[in-house]
Amino acid sequence: MESLLYSSSLQTPAFSSQSTFLFNKSLSNPTPILPLPHPHRAKSRFEPLSCTMSHSAEAVTNPKETKLWGGRFEESVTDIVEKFTESISFDKQLYKHDIMGSKAHASMLAQQGLISLTERDSILKGLDEIERSIEAGEFVWRTDREDVHMNIEAALTDMVGEPAKKLHTARSRNDQVLTDFRLWCRDAIDRIVASIKNLQVALVKLALKNEGLIIPGYTHLQRAQPVLLQHLLLAFVEQLDRDAGRLTDCKARLNFSPLGACALAGTGLPIDRFMTSNALGFTAPMRNSIDAVSDRDFVLEFLSANSIIAVHLSRIGEEWVLWASEEFGFITPSDSVSTGSSIMPQKKNPDPMELVRGKSARVIGDLVTLLTLCKGLPLAYNRDLQEDKEPAFDSVKTVIGMLEVTAEFAQNITFNDERIRKALPAGYLDATTLADYLVKKGIPFRTSHDIVGRSVALCVSKNCQLQDLSLEDMRSLSPVFDNDVYEFLGVENAVKKFSSYGSTGLACVADQLGYWVSKLEINKS
Repeated sequence: MESLLYSSSLQTPAFSSQSTFLFNKSLSNPTPILPLPHPHRAKSRFEPLSCTMSHSAEAVTNPKETKLWGGRFEESVTDIVEKFTESISFDKQLYKHDIMGSKAHASMLAQQGLISLTERDSILKGLDEIERSIEAGEFVWRTDREDVHMNIEAALTDMVGEPAKKLHTARSRNDQVLTDFRLWCRDAIDRIVASIKNLQVALVKLALKNEGLIIPGYTHLQRAQPVLLQHLLLAFVEQLDRDAGRLTDCKARLNFSPLGACALAGTGLPIDRFMTSNALGFTAPMRNSIDAVSDRDFVLEFLSANSIIAVHLSRIGEEWVLWASEEFGFITPSDSVSTGSSIMPQKKNPDPMELVRGKSARVIGDLVTLLTLCKGLPLAYNRDLQEDKEPAFDSVKTVIGMLEVTAEFAQNITFNDERIRKALPAGYLDATTLADYLVKKGIPFRTSHDIVGRSVALCVSKNCQLQDLSLEDMRSLSPVFDNDVYEFLGVENAVKKFSSYGSTGLACVADQLGYWVSKLEINKS
């Protein structure tokens, strides 16, 4: 099967390799009207018009050719309509997946006797050459050919002639584009998951570098309880792991093939959808042809997962932007991940993380765009759905960029131990641990809560910390207090008292860290 899809040594059609030809507008009977020899490279047997300029350039303006769907039309579309309806400016990103799908489809058509083996070989060889020319930057994308599918098919027809006209047998652009898009999303998910793991590794390594460092934990952005910095960093790692899991689940659900569903009703031709599904690595063909061409929930799920990733990254960004401020001073980013001000010479700004925070809005916006696009569409395919690509492309590009720069930032920050330690006494971070002490002495928690609350009020009046209160002061609030109370007071003692699974206790965090070092295969040396 692979040899049929990917072989580059298959029989080639016989036509001149001495020059490249421009063809007139009738694709059904191409007539060479102008030779265009290429001065900088050896001639190829497959060297169409579409291989003469960089694909990154604006598409050239050519005399309009008859559309591949133009048989029943007496007029061509106006320039304004053509410009408004084209999608080649963005869906050319799907070229590799479009060619993969076409190779699988051509091989299936040959297997089923719908095209000959010679025709299959010509198609596969031509598609190989088109892929080569795109990747070499020689292919010209033409707006009059509307989209990636028709650009490739028209170029293939220019190359090999009649066999290419059979490629679209038992296939519509409706199922073709969804096949391409599912393949693209599948690959994009793999790229994002790899970027997530890279960030997880950076965070775990940052945790390993800061063993034993206690920081204030916050709720409502108010001092709450002391926690190990390692514990907090591993919280981000846990969130990212669920993000990767959502993407993996999404990939499993989207990995079903719409190819062969045609426009919406399937076909009466003897195709084998299981063959193309297997060739493209799908789990199976989609069961319902109408669902196959109208479904976009796989993209909605994908962009939803990306939006949750973006929200998690935005929260990391917010934390580190705050911590880099003079008011906190907990971290110092290196110059390599900071920027300055055009007017204030002293400024050193954590701009990458501010932009991570900002770009989360863009990723969420991509999801909202697609949700709004799909709302209220009748079955099956509607042209509105052409607009699903750009939000998906933007979401993936943005999320990968956010993950990469967050990992870069994590590798280039220093935690300011002395500043953090000076900040720890404020906020009575050991108050809850004191309440636990009373519970262990047999006092009901609500009563303990009240006693500790009054203890804090006493500290406020004396301008001191809980550990500074005398035993006499404490016994004035409850006779239960004894000398062993001081083993529960102070942030270091408080952290030592945490023991529940998943808590910020030293042994618990060590276990969590060991788990992630092992899972992520991090070399600690």
